[in-house]
Order: sequence, then C-alpha cells, then structure tokens
Amino acid sequence: MKVATQPELETTVAARIAGEDIACGDFVAVMNEIVELPSFLWNCSGASLAPDEPVRIRYTASDAGQPYKVIGVCLPFVYAKTKRGRVVVIDTRQRQLVRLDKACASAVFEKMKSPAKKAGK
Repeated sequence: MKVATQPELETTVAARIAGEDIACGDFVAVMNEIVELPSFLWNCSGASLAPDEPVRIRYTASDAGQPYKVIGVCLPFVYAKTKRGRVVVIDTRQRQLVRLDKACASAVFEKMKSPAKKAGK
C-alpha cells in the first residue's frame, strides 16, 4: 500500500497570548471565558465560601476558534473585526485569547467572508 502525503498541508497551533503582546493586524480567537457568580449560589455545597467572594467558572467559549482580526488595543479591551466586518470588543479580563497562525487564519478569514462582500470587491 502506497501512502502519499500532501506537503502543502500544514498543521499549526494557536498560542496563548497575553494582552500586552497583542498587536493590530494579529488574528486572534477566544479560547475560554470566565464567568463570576455570587458565592451564595453554592449555599448547599460542602465548601464554606465567603459571602462577598465571587466564584469564578472557566468554560469553553461558544465562539471558540472564530478568527478575529485585531484593529485596536486599549487594555483590557481588544477591538477586532469579524469575518463580516462587524467590530467586536473583547475584554481580556473575561476572555482568554490565543494568537492564530497568520497564514492559516488569513486564509480561513477570507473563506468565511460573506458572498455579498466578495462580489463587491
């Protein structure tokens, strides 16, 4: 059995990025979100929690993997464009970002653009 590989296909890895390392033109994606809930919601749990201390829960973001193109940074906020040109504000205190490989993210970003935008070019 012969096995053929395609050298043009390459696997890349997204890397966690600190807010101060984000620059305009970067492609980023949200990896995790953090939600803070009041500790009184855990009233029946075995753990004793201070009533004034919030409980932090980390979960996978619903838009995890969605590429965003950074257009501005004013920490803790990152301003980015979606594939359809909408501007979103990402609060880095609540959402963990990863930097995407530029070539991969750029190609995916272009393919995800709406057909109306492509026709208007």
